[in-house]
Amino acid sequence: MMKKLKILGAVLFATAIGTGIFAFGTIEDAPQKVREAFAKKFPNVKKVKWEKESDTEWEGEFKMKGTEYSANFLQDGTWQETEHEIKKKSIPANIKTILETEFSGYEIEEAEISETKDGSVYEFELEMGEEELEVAIDTNGRVVKKEILKETDKEDKK
Repeated sequence: MMKKLKILGAVLFATAIGTGIFAFGTIEDAPQKVREAFAKKFPNVKKVKWEKESDTEWEGEFKMKGTEYSANFLQDGTWQETEHEIKKKSIPANIKTILETEFSGYEIEEAEISETKDGSVYEFELEMGEEELEVAIDTNGRVVKKEILKETDKEDKK
């Protein structure tokens, strides 16, 4: 009887592994609705690394034309945001002027474009000495967000 149970257990375990019930690592596969919404929005992207951002939101990381992107979707498939890094030389002149005047002395650590249903904004991580700022500027050059990053925030970024 024990031997039969062991064999049955081994067969069930092998079947489970074969069907991928046992997932290794923390990267999970997003729900069907999220994957379908992603495929509709980015039909040419085949490789996506999904991570659960919160109880209601998933983030997919992928590459398009050699650039790294991330896209966020709600559990029900509603698209929230797409972000990608940009080179400093790609920052438009009007945005550069704002950075140079309002954030004089700060160095650009990271520059991204964030696209949402409300439009696009440029997001920057700026640094001067020990101080780090997170700044968002809309396409018209209006500063829409300015936040000092605390030490704990910096640790999360790494």
